[in-house]
Amino acid sequence: MSLQAILEVVQQRFVAQPVPELTPDWAELGGRLQQAPEKLRALQWMEESGGEPALIGVDGQSGDYLIADCSAETPKGRRSLCYDEAALAERKEHKPAGSAMQLAAQYGVTLLTEEEYRRLQQRGPVDQKTSSWLATPPEVRAEGGAIFGDYRYGRVFVYHNGAQSYYATRGFRVMLRL
Repeated sequence: MSLQAILEVVQQRFVAQPVPELTPDWAELGGRLQQAPEKLRALQWMEESGGEPALIGVDGQSGDYLIADCSAETPKGRRSLCYDEAALAERKEHKPAGSAMQLAAQYGVTLLTEEEYRRLQQRGPVDQKTSSWLATPPEVRAEGGAIFGDYRYGRVFVYHNGAQSYYATRGFRVMLRL
């Protein structure tokens, strides 16, 4: 998909799914994207890997637009990965193709935090059949774990697992700050 086509898709979502507390101007948001080619490439990757990126808010301190993966399920192009490179190195058998943290860093985006994930869930439930790795607090990661979230039984759950684990239904969602 071309960069222009990506911009058009994101603009359509911007218009169709407004953020109630915001009145941003597409010309400003689109202008910011066009001024930052690395952000535009990240947005392209988010779309092409199945994330369906959309504006979900503005950071009150920095003024950055917050664009997150809003697909109903964790993006298909980002599943079956362990949490980070250290976890990947720990696996002796049946290694996955890579790690969520490494892939996110490659595109200049970050995994959603638990707070951001809960904010995303307020737009409407996501991950009703899948789950998504979340940015893990250092003290949890130091013990070998990582956290992930999903939506079941009408509520958001955040759990823990070994960071080296991976599943066909677990992927990761990202945040692009612009």
